[in-house]
Amino acid sequence: MSSAWRLHPTVLLMASAHMMVDGYGNILAPLLPLLITRLDLSLAAAGTMTMLFQLSASVAQVGFGQLADRWRPRLLVMAGPVLAVLVLSCVGLATTPLMLASILIVGGLGGAAFHPPAATLAHKLGGDHPGFAMSVYISGGTLGFALGPLMFAPFVQQFGMHWTPVLAVPGLVVVAFFLARVPAFGWSSHESQGLRSLRPYAKPLGLLYAIVVLRTMTAIAFATFLPVMLTRQGMSIGRAGAVVAVYLFASGVGGFFGGPAADRWGPKQVIAWSLALSCPFLFAAPQLHGAAFMITLAIGGFFLQSTLPVNVVFGQAIAPVSAATVSSLMMGFAWGTGGMSVPLTGYVADRIGIEATLVGLSFVPLLAAACALPLPNRALRPGGPSDPRTHEPPEPQPLGPSDPPPVVR
Repeated sequence: MSSAWRLHPTVLLMASAHMMVDGYGNILAPLLPLLITRLDLSLAAAGTMTMLFQLSASVAQVGFGQLADRWRPRLLVMAGPVLAVLVLSCVGLATTPLMLASILIVGGLGGAAFHPPAATLAHKLGGDHPGFAMSVYISGGTLGFALGPLMFAPFVQQFGMHWTPVLAVPGLVVVAFFLARVPAFGWSSHESQGLRSLRPYAKPLGLLYAIVVLRTMTAIAFATFLPVMLTRQGMSIGRAGAVVAVYLFASGVGGFFGGPAADRWGPKQVIAWSLALSCPFLFAAPQLHGAAFMITLAIGGFFLQSTLPVNVVFGQAIAPVSAATVSSLMMGFAWGTGGMSVPLTGYVADRIGIEATLVGLSFVPLLAAACALPLPNRALRPGGPSDPRTHEPPEPQPLGPSDPPPVVR
C-alpha cells in the first residue's frame, strides 16, 4: 500500500466515535416537523433550537479545546460520546420548548468535549499526509450526520416520539467498543499554550474562521429547513429524512476527498474552488423537483463540504501551537457562530418562504471563497518566511505538522 494511504488505526477508532457523536447530533432536524407541531413552534423558534444546540455543541468547544491543551484530553475524548448519545436520544421526551432546549444544550456539551482533542490527535497521527487522516476522521462524523435521519425518522414514524430513548442502545454499543480501545495520549508543552499564543497568526486564522462561518451558515440552513420544506410539499417525514440523508452523504463524500486534494494541490486552492463550484448547484436545487432536485442538491453539498477537513488541517499547520484550541476555533467556535444565523434564516423563511430563502443563501459560499484568496499558499511556521514574529527568511516548509506524533501507547 502506498504510504500516502496508510492510516494509523487510532484514527479509524476516533472516526467511529465521531460517527456516533455527529449522528446523534443530527437527531433534531429529521424530527423537527413533528416537534414544530407538537410544541407549536414557529420556524424562527425552530431555528432558535438549532442555534442553542450549535452554541452548546460548537461554541463551547473553545473552552474544551483550551481544557484539552492543559488537562486530560483522553478523558474528554471518552466522556463526550457517552454524554452526547445518552442525552440527545431523549429528544422525543420533550413536552415543552424549555425541556427540548435543555436536552439539546446538555447533549451538545458531550460533542463539544470530544471534538477538539480528537481532531488534534487525528492531525498528529496523519504524519506527512494530515489531510487524508483528517478526512477519514471528519468523514466518520459526516457519515453519521448523514445516516442519522435514516435511523431516527423511520423509527419515530413507526414507534412514536416517546420511544426515542431506545435509540441510545446502538450508539452506546459502538461507543463502548471505542472506549475499550482508546490509547493513552497527551501533548507537549509547546502545543499547550492556549489562545494567547495564536496572536501572531491572527490574520490567516481570522480568514479561515470567516470561511467556516459562512460555509456553516449555508450548510446548516439547508440541513435544517429542507425536511420542513419537503414535508410541506406533501412528502412523508421518512422520505424527507432520506432526501436529507442523500444530501448529507454527498457532503460527507466531498469532505473525504477534500483532505487528500489539499495534500496534493494545496488547501487554499481547494477551499476557493470548491466553495465557488457549490453555488450554482445550491442555487438551482430548491427550484427543481424529483431526480433533478436530488442530483443537483447532492452535487452542491459535495462541493460545499469538501472544505471541512481542509480548514482544520490548514489552521493547525498555520499555527502549530495550542493544537486543540486551533481545532476548537476552526471546528466548534466557527460552526457555532454559523449556526447562530439559523433563527434569522427561519425568521426570513416565515416571511418569504423556505425555497426563496435557500436560493438566497446559495450565494453565501461565493463570499467565503473570496475570503480564501488572501490566504498563504503554504502553512506558516515559527520562524518561517511568513511568520509575523521574525524577519529572517529560512527555507520554505511544506504543509504538514511540524512536530512528531504524540506517544500513543
